[in-house]
Amino acid sequence: MADARLRTWLCVILSIQILIKSEAFNVGITYVQNAVAKGAVCLDGSPPAYHFDKGVGAGANNWLILFEGGAWCNNVTTCLARRDTRLGSSKQMVKELSFSGILSNKQKFNPDFYNWNKIKVRYCDGASFTGDVEAVNPATNLHFRGARAFVAIVEDLMSKGMSNAQNAILAGCSAGGLTAILNCDRFRALVPARTKVKCLADAGYFINAKDVSGASHIENFYSEVVATHGSAKNLPTSCTSKMKPGLCFFPQNVVPQIQTPLFIINAAYDSWQIKNILAPGVADRHGTWRSCKLDIKKCSPNQLKIMQDFRLEFLRALSAVGTSPSRGMFIDSCYAHCQAGTQETWLRNDSPVVAKTSIAKAVGDWYYERLTFQKIDCPYPCNPTCHNRIFDANGQSED
Repeated sequence: MADARLRTWLCVILSIQILIKSEAFNVGITYVQNAVAKGAVCLDGSPPAYHFDKGVGAGANNWLILFEGGAWCNNVTTCLARRDTRLGSSKQMVKELSFSGILSNKQKFNPDFYNWNKIKVRYCDGASFTGDVEAVNPATNLHFRGARAFVAIVEDLMSKGMSNAQNAILAGCSAGGLTAILNCDRFRALVPARTKVKCLADAGYFINAKDVSGASHIENFYSEVVATHGSAKNLPTSCTSKMKPGLCFFPQNVVPQIQTPLFIINAAYDSWQIKNILAPGVADRHGTWRSCKLDIKKCSPNQLKIMQDFRLEFLRALSAVGTSPSRGMFIDSCYAHCQAGTQETWLRNDSPVVAKTSIAKAVGDWYYERLTFQKIDCPYPCNPTCHNRIFDANGQSED
């Protein structure tokens, strides 16, 4: 009996592995070696890097560039902590990454972009590719050069065929989604004027909200990021001319002036924002939010009320996106973070839908101008299609 049960479980596990492998494929790393001479480097001085799957057929002149996430470092101490990791050094990055979701090369899983040139840019500067400090302290060997690295990466891709692009999307997840917002118009200016360019931010719409203790934790943190990395000169002047540079790290203060078409994918109960903006550890000394942050089903009625208020604050900040047909949004009521790069949330039979539409269809319709899509989901827990994330005690996703 036990042997039969074991065989059944082994078959289930094998089936899941086969399914995952059929949905994803591995892509090797490329180092932008000529960036080093330009000082366009990672935190440790190593070259920036990306993974490149070449487009084919009708997609050969279409380009999708997706920037990886990984939060930020806000001072010398936190930047040193990531300098010698994959988030600060291309020497520490894995040689292959798995592509799926919006990066899938299968029409079934990614109907509008499967045959495009697809690039995933690794994150190694700690400031959403905005920093540029000339001086390097020999005691720390920290290089704050993200803005230079951004330009070097785009120039490298231009030399590999993007100069002939018919279509191009600058995209990103989390801190990479913020990269796509803050560098959207810059990217538009770097590629040929004849290229149709749009930007896509997945889980990158971080809002300026007070935490549960009433402190402006994320506002202070972003101000420190901008000051440490010398980011102010690379943030949109339409914002920095009106307010403190640190405030121009928030999409709500930048998006109204962005000229390039933009699509926002975000969970209204973004798990990173709940854990780090609304209820960061420093604001929850007694750990009353710990189990709630790991699993939304474990939140108390009072915590859910606070999260519903956070959703309303998020929606107020989101109003900056406006209603222009060039703007799109897919705002679901899930407890999630980054939904475009994973097949199960991008496009599958059980993927999340808003207004009976998957994320993949909403983005494709918006990019190709088949339909406008600006939909905001009803409040939690109304959407049964959500893939709500569950985290272990170390904060790692178990879903």
